[in-house]
Amino acid sequence: MWIAVTREVSPALGDCELSYVSREPIDVARASAQHREYQRALEILGCRLLALPAESGLPDSVFVEDVAIVLDEVAVLTRPGALSRRPEVASVAEVLRDHRPVLAIAAPGTLDGGDVLRAGRTLYVGESARSNAAGIAQLRELLAGHGYAVQAVPTRGCLHLKSAATQIGDDTLLLQPEWVDRDRFTDFKIIEVDPAEPHAANVLRIGDALVMPASFPRTRQRLLDAAFQVMAVDVSELQKAEGAVTCCSLVFRADE
Repeated sequence: MWIAVTREVSPALGDCELSYVSREPIDVARASAQHREYQRALEILGCRLLALPAESGLPDSVFVEDVAIVLDEVAVLTRPGALSRRPEVASVAEVLRDHRPVLAIAAPGTLDGGDVLRAGRTLYVGESARSNAAGIAQLRELLAGHGYAVQAVPTRGCLHLKSAATQIGDDTLLLQPEWVDRDRFTDFKIIEVDPAEPHAANVLRIGDALVMPASFPRTRQRLLDAAFQVMAVDVSELQKAEGAVTCCSLVFRADE
């Protein structure tokens, strides 16, 4: 069984951190409705939801992916690169302790979960404005005893590595080549996003199915043409907060 940890949309979402998109008014009620449809999609694909209540003082807190990395053996609490986001960690940690032993990144390290792309026993970690060399080094040290390799990957022009690349099959990535070098992933088949949809690389894989924003029909067609099962969800208000589909959940296998 899959577990998906989510958090309801903060009424302060409009005050979110932004790095690479321009600020626009956000309809919080519509964002909440879209988030409910996103949660419903996770349930349809077999996830058991663990939904945390909204945090009125934490605008970005719906984006739970950034505060933890959940692996088969252990969970790692991050230390988000944005100072305003660090108070988000504690409540997610309480949930994860029921399912995994918990480790943590400490100062001076910073690490956002959105920068961590897991492929088998390798974690590719974006070198970004949110994740620094000290955080990446700590992650490597914390996970070495569990058999994981950690590889740093430079990014450019995007918030997180998973803005630029996500895994869509055991041997296949969806990639935005303008934001990350393709030669960092020579062991994988690559499907590139449609050039007209630069933000389309962020896709959530659950089992054999993919969840992606409805706003990228051209890239979705590329995935359908490659025989992937794709569920499209409207997350347009969350996208105004520089969010997408991986960042709104922490999805992991339940303990057997």
